Amino acid sequence: MPRAVWNSAVLAESDQYEIVEGNYYFPPDTIKREYFKDSNTYTTCPWKGVASYYDIEVDGQVNKDAAWYYPEPKDAAKKIAGYIAFWRGVKVEA
Repeated sequence: MPRAVWNSAVLAESDQYEIVEGNYYFPPDTIKREYFKDSNTYTTCPWKGVASYYDIEVDGQVNKDAAWYYPEPKDAAKKIAGYIAFWRGVKVEA
């Protein structure tokens, strides 16, 4: 079962996920919310839409903008609405 790990903490784990452009997107109810802090960062993808970000905080260490999601994706990306993906050193073990 795929899981996202950073700083020895499991951030998300699920056998239900979507893979888009090589990234695992986890359903929002499978993340460990205590590690996620809202970020003011936003980016735009031409076909997915506007992405929002989370900072990840584990044991006092912060990984800025290490997770992202599309709260209201464009039609082509509807299947990942609200799903969370990771980068910046977060390892997804599949």
